[in-house]
Amino acid sequence: MKISTKGRYALRMMCDLAMNDTGAAIPLKDIAKNQDISVKYLEQIVILLSRAGFVKSVRGAQGGYKLTNPPKYYTIGMILRLTEGNLAPVSCLEDNVNQCERAGECATLFVWQKLYDAITYVVDNITIEDIVNHSKSITSNDYVI
Repeated sequence: MKISTKGRYALRMMCDLAMNDTGAAIPLKDIAKNQDISVKYLEQIVILLSRAGFVKSVRGAQGGYKLTNPPKYYTIGMILRLTEGNLAPVSCLEDNVNQCERAGECATLFVWQKLYDAITYVVDNITIEDIVNHSKSITSNDYVI
């Protein structure tokens, strides 16, 4: 599985909003500059995040974006599923019930299931708050999300 730039940038945007939260909305151009991402690409991503209710926009001279909920609310899994869709490593695990006609005799299914379980565990147990706290604990000045 490979996470697209859309997924990675959405995660970076959410982290930037959490790390720079002063109570005021953060302009998209500031996030783009902080994260070295084009404003045009962030405009596409923020639409997804806004429709999902993850961020809210504030209009006007002091406008920009804010997280709708505290950073501890958002898991990495929530953001990646929004941007990437299902995180299953193989198509037969995408549905709640495995529809593959070979599921009963597939020698490798348990490998894919274990991989999927591990991915799910990791992305559903790390929050934006965890990432913010981790980045604060790193002393190197050149660490980038």
